[in-house]
Amino acid sequence: MSAAGRGAAPEAATPAVAPLEVARRVVEKARTAAGGHAGRFECDAMVVASRDSSVTVRLQKLETVKDAASRAVGLRVIVDGRQAVVSSADVSDEALDQIVADALGLAAISEPDEHAGLPDPADQATARDELQLYDEAVDAMEARERIDRALACEQAALDADRRIENSGGGSCSTRVAEVALADSNGFAGSYLGTSASLGVEVMAAEPDGRLRNDYWFSAERQLHRLEDAAVVGREAAARALRQLGARKAGTTTAPVVWEPRMAAGLLRTIANAADGEALYRRSTFLAGREGDAVASPLVSVGDDPRLPGRLGSRPFDGEGIATRRNVLFEDGVFQTFLCDTYNARRLGRVSTGSAVRDVGSLPGVGAGNLVMQAGDHSPEQIIAEVEDGLYLTSLMGFGINLTTGDFSRGAAGLWIRDGRLAEPVSEINVSGNLTEMLASIDAVGTDVQWFGSAAAPTLRMSKLTVSGS
Repeated sequence: MSAAGRGAAPEAATPAVAPLEVARRVVEKARTAAGGHAGRFECDAMVVASRDSSVTVRLQKLETVKDAASRAVGLRVIVDGRQAVVSSADVSDEALDQIVADALGLAAISEPDEHAGLPDPADQATARDELQLYDEAVDAMEARERIDRALACEQAALDADRRIENSGGGSCSTRVAEVALADSNGFAGSYLGTSASLGVEVMAAEPDGRLRNDYWFSAERQLHRLEDAAVVGREAAARALRQLGARKAGTTTAPVVWEPRMAAGLLRTIANAADGEALYRRSTFLAGREGDAVASPLVSVGDDPRLPGRLGSRPFDGEGIATRRNVLFEDGVFQTFLCDTYNARRLGRVSTGSAVRDVGSLPGVGAGNLVMQAGDHSPEQIIAEVEDGLYLTSLMGFGINLTTGDFSRGAAGLWIRDGRLAEPVSEINVSGNLTEMLASIDAVGTDVQWFGSAAAPTLRMSKLTVSGS
């Protein structure tokens, strides 16, 4: 059991200090303060310094311009297995002294946990790979360029068709952040990263005046990979327009083709089921199934935080352990669970370099870049082979039970008739069981696409229950 608390309030005039230096400083302060303690003492500190800039526009008028710089420090102490985390947005010496005192005080009243503690130093990263996480072009982007991109994105959507009658707004955002981590075992490391995103939501009008809304976006670490503003806008318009005339579908069991964005979301569900904490709690349908053919032989999924330039990439995890590629499924066979140090110890395993955290939290388990291997079918071929089924373009709600694998979510898409996309359908549900769903994948596309930190192609499940909601 762990205790957590808050640090001091931010100060307006804090001198600029490198994040790694702040992390080292608070670790040294904690070691000094705990020097008289007779038991085992460990600690680590995370510091994040970031600048977040964004603009939003609506109907070609500027609505918001934001530019915010922040720094925050979090200290975790472990005293004889008693663990506590305290964070602060103030990194002055006085504030650091206070969070050290608060953390030690909270640890003294928390319950001991034999599995709590820092990782073995031998497992921590020594190399400082950059992994192309930083792009100077993102860092240098001015507000005017963000505004122009957001305006161009929305205008392209509005110009796409006269039936696009309204806009939920366009946005363009950038982030520059440095993450630093230091601990009492001697690890110290930091990395600098950037990200940029662009998106718009628009509404298409039915003949009776009802509006159908949809959106599109692009998010990347590097500016040259970001989709062109006009492309994003036109895609948002196309997605809204193809919903016009949507109606419910009757209840049936039918093949379901998942567009790449939906398939990327499925990968995130799989990663949640492959979480070591879920295994420890026996709250995942994958428990006890390592080495089993759980999915179709067409399914190969990896988690790779070392892909250059991707949003989920990082040289070391939230505990300083070197990141690595972990295979979740290979040719349909479930391979392994993702673990941080704590859950690995509880399970009698080793960390997979999958610890994630923010400055105010304990490490937990999280994926980096989830990637599904491409298949050998074009998306057009996958659709053409379906006589009567659903092309899935939207999921909503939270109807997933990872313990049992039961899956039931609200959905929308296009009906497939005689191998062609036909009328739009909405207000429907798709349901099944994840074990059966993964096993029923009978086609995987060549069209792997990235959506944030997940990449997936079009895929087809031979049957799911589709019903009017």
